[in-house]
Amino acid sequence: FDRTLNSIDDAASVWVVADKLRPLNPVDYAPGDLVSPPVENANGQPLRAQAADALVAMFAAVAAEGAGSMRLQSAYRSYGTQVSVYNRYVASAGQAGADAQSARPGFSEHQTGLAADISAGSSCILQACFGDTAQGTWLAANSWRFGFLLRYPADKVAVTGFMYEPWHFRFVGVELATELHTTSVTTLEEFFSLPAAPDYAG
Repeated sequence: FDRTLNSIDDAASVWVVADKLRPLNPVDYAPGDLVSPPVENANGQPLRAQAADALVAMFAAVAAEGAGSMRLQSAYRSYGTQVSVYNRYVASAGQAGADAQSARPGFSEHQTGLAADISAGSSCILQACFGDTAQGTWLAANSWRFGFLLRYPADKVAVTGFMYEPWHFRFVGVELATELHTTSVTTLEEFFSLPAAPDYAG
């Protein structure tokens, strides 16, 4: 497998790695190919075209395979939107609390247009218990087939810097997602031999 096939530094790359040590470059990057996937979309947020197509196929498969229906809870957030989101967390939980559950502006996967928060039904929305639902279980086992990665696993908080988020799926493309699945590597940091990113540098 050629780990150099795509950039992990270019904000526009499908393999870009954004974490607490790796801000997007430029920090206010905005993708140019955003589209609204034709799925139930709680906040009307778009995804990059490739990720949107994959999400539509994945949502169709989860229903066809008997795990129920899903909705897109949140997707692309601009730098400016992330400023507002992060500041709300700081106001309610303090900076340390905010940093455990929300990316600082310029460090968020949602800004790439490649990250999707997924929900189902009216309970466990953006909560750890989503991982125990039929949809959450299906996604954990099958999202790789569509090019997605469960980005923040429960046992990798010290690597990713974020608490377990069974609802947050990052599109990386089928080729990389398949390689991650095959090799049982669960984080981009470990796959690309990057430093663990439990905290911001400053």
